[in-house]
Amino acid sequence: MTSHSTPTGIFITGTDTEIGKTVIAGGLAAALKAAGVNVGVMKPIASGGVEHKGQIVSEDAIFLKHAAQVDDALDLINPICLRHPLAPSVAAEIEGVSIDPRQIDEAFAQLCQRHEFIVVEGVGGIAVPIRDDALVADMAQRFQLPLLIVARPNLGTINHTVLTVEFARSHNLTLHGIVLNASQEGSKGLPEETNPKELARLTHLPILGTVPFDERLQGNTPYPDFLSQFISEHIDWTGLVEASG
Repeated sequence: MTSHSTPTGIFITGTDTEIGKTVIAGGLAAALKAAGVNVGVMKPIASGGVEHKGQIVSEDAIFLKHAAQVDDALDLINPICLRHPLAPSVAAEIEGVSIDPRQIDEAFAQLCQRHEFIVVEGVGGIAVPIRDDALVADMAQRFQLPLLIVARPNLGTINHTVLTVEFARSHNLTLHGIVLNASQEGSKGLPEETNPKELARLTHLPILGTVPFDERLQGNTPYPDFLSQFISEHIDWTGLVEASG
């Protein structure tokens, strides 16, 4: 895979699937847009696509496009979309397709030309295989973007988050920080209260915020203004642009 000239942006990964990466990615894009940044969004590879007008499309990519209020084509935002909700390497094998990194390279290059800042959302966690010879971590490394880790706030997150951080460091990735996101409704107890401090101590990374569950964020088209305000209330993203430049 070819490397790119150093772009400006952030690569968002998670400690697990269904962790709320898309909401955080879209929310950050909406907040940056509201702040006057020419922001683009990208979901290089998606699995679990749905059929729409005879094509398989990613609902995550639809969410990101809506949140960032961009007119980029959906197949530019998400150049590779697989039907099965599995690791991309497995879904591609089942579907008899080959994941061509040139598609990702070309789409990323075009988005970098169109926008001054790119919010890229990975697929699944950082160790998920996208091809026989590449993981999500390798894709993040190729993009040369700092990593933002989305983790859940409740019991069990310390182990998942520390492992993700150490795996990222073993791949020489730059880490920007951690966001704790409550992607499901639930009560807040001692784990949620104590985990941020303990995670900061163990990882030596800033906890940029804890995002509570809000049913208004469900679905593909929350109001971008609300999304921007909501994320800005719960995440300290002020150093994002400077840190990635």
